Amino acid sequence: MRYSKKRRFHQIDDGGSRGDNRDGSANLDLISALPDDILGSIITLLPTKDGARTQAISRRWLPLWRSAPLNLADDFIGSVSSSKRMALVSKILSEHRGPARRLSLKLLCTIEVPVIDGWLHSQALDSLEELDLTNLRDMPLSMFRFAPTLRFARFSCCRLPNSISTLRLNLPCLKQLTLSGISITEDALHNVLSGCTALESLELSISGIGAICISSQTLRSLAFYHYGPNILQLVIKDAPSLERLLSLYPDWDRVTIQVIRAPKLEVLGLLSEGLSKVQFGTTIFEEMIAVSLTTKIHTMKVLVLHSTGPNLDAVINFLRCFPCLSQPTNDMNNARKYDPLDPIECLELHLKKVVLMNYDGSKRPSVDFAKFFVLNSKLLKEMEIKVLNNRNDKWMANQRKQLCVDNRASQDARIELKIGTKKSKVPEMDTHDLSMADPFESGAFN
Repeated sequence: MRYSKKRRFHQIDDGGSRGDNRDGSANLDLISALPDDILGSIITLLPTKDGARTQAISRRWLPLWRSAPLNLADDFIGSVSSSKRMALVSKILSEHRGPARRLSLKLLCTIEVPVIDGWLHSQALDSLEELDLTNLRDMPLSMFRFAPTLRFARFSCCRLPNSISTLRLNLPCLKQLTLSGISITEDALHNVLSGCTALESLELSISGIGAICISSQTLRSLAFYHYGPNILQLVIKDAPSLERLLSLYPDWDRVTIQVIRAPKLEVLGLLSEGLSKVQFGTTIFEEMIAVSLTTKIHTMKVLVLHSTGPNLDAVINFLRCFPCLSQPTNDMNNARKYDPLDPIECLELHLKKVVLMNYDGSKRPSVDFAKFFVLNSKLLKEMEIKVLNNRNDKWMANQRKQLCVDNRASQDARIELKIGTKKSKVPEMDTHDLSMADPFESGAFN
């Protein structure tokens, strides 16, 4: 044991190779064989001092520290610890040579603006591509010196200066932006967004703003949450590339949504009674009740609805509004008969997957709700039902018997019941992950 703690690293020193030795020899270091980007991420996840010590592993690791993303997270609260941490961060930035593509600066203590400003002016951060700032009382304007190169930015629990609204901002490379728990004026927010000419994904969690108007040629995903006493008016004025419109916390949202132009919108959710009004063209829903159904959106493929009570009428009206849905996810509990003389295009021609959360098969309305889709969705391939509370095998078998009826519309449909340990509420999703066709996969619900 004593030897293992003190042994040298020469056994895995590859003489500065790029990790392309694949001959399976005994001296092969599989970790060092990973690409530079992955090794840099490993260094970033380590405590700062340990990350610096990786230079001693081998010549292969020697240059990685100086080009790895910087993670300057402050895990201490208190003046003494904070002072030591400030000194350490300053030392790291002064010693770090070469481009630092990412900076993660998370502070749990109050740092004066001049100190943060000094850090952000460090030459180690020239050509910065990723910036993550958390818990800063006042955001220094020096962060905008990275505007020409910044690709990903996250600002959390910070106060952005009102003077931003008077700046001529240009962030030509920024693709992902997160503003979470931010204090910002309406004019300042619109000025920031207007400068993001390449933005693809935007996540907003804000208060104190009365209206947001989105006009972007590049935006593909918009996730939002509004808190506070006022109702937010969210207007999608012109978003030709928008594919996703996501409400982060539907139970607490006080938002009205108006979609004027979003010809590629495919994913919508979570919609609930918390959304005061949702309007697509001349189609209007108020607290999920259809007031007008005159416009149909044929691009919509995934819809997630959340309700505190029985509301299948609302589901059917949404199906009429979005006739080409391939997957709705519902948290509702009642049903009504389907009138073949008044067919629903979505059920007749498109619907392939249904996910039901918080299913309580001991109540007849829940069973009828599930059977409605089984009996009427002609192209249904899969129905996934998450059962509320633990149930024994006999109970589960009885549920399958009730749902797997002979006269179902799609004989090929697979019905799967899963036990849920707790009631599903809000989905956990990476709003910036555009590689997923459906960010509301059932496994994402907690």
